[in-house]
Amino acid sequence: MSMELSSEQREELLRTLKARFEKNLNRHKGLEWAELQARLEANIAKLWSLNEMERTGGEPDVIGYDNKTGEYIFYDCSSESPKGRRSVCYDREALESRKEHKPDNNAIDMAADMGIELLTEEQYRELQQYGNFDMKTSSWVQTPDRIRRLGGALFCDRRYDTVFVYHNGAESYYAARGFRGSLRV
Repeated sequence: MSMELSSEQREELLRTLKARFEKNLNRHKGLEWAELQARLEANIAKLWSLNEMERTGGEPDVIGYDNKTGEYIFYDCSSESPKGRRSVCYDREALESRKEHKPDNNAIDMAADMGIELLTEEQYRELQQYGNFDMKTSSWVQTPDRIRRLGGALFCDRRYDTVFVYHNGAESYYAARGFRGSLRV
């Protein structure tokens, strides 16, 4: 897979991101599109990752700016877990442990291939401040090593106006569970 976007793809992605930026100003108060666009145009590899987020249904949007590093922070902001990233188990170890009915992929490897990271539980809760996400689906989140070593993995969703964190065997996968990512530009 080519990790380069054509000029047409870059322009289309920037139009999409700008429209989403302008439609959801509550997610990034005080930030200016022109500054963000300049940063994106100077980081072609990050644009490719954002395109992968978009292509798989994540609807990435800026949710903040890190004053210490000078980076813009993007999260997947699709209302439900991205469609192109569902029906995956947690990681490669979990995938390889399945004897039959293996999913096509796993969340950790997919995220790495896209150049993004799974949201942490804290980031997932932060995202929920900007809307109601995963009302019908759920999303894998980064799992602490001590839980993963015991065979488990964590996922989150929003029900009853509350964010819930659950556990499951890392090898499990469901049509309504995917993962959300983050990217720093």
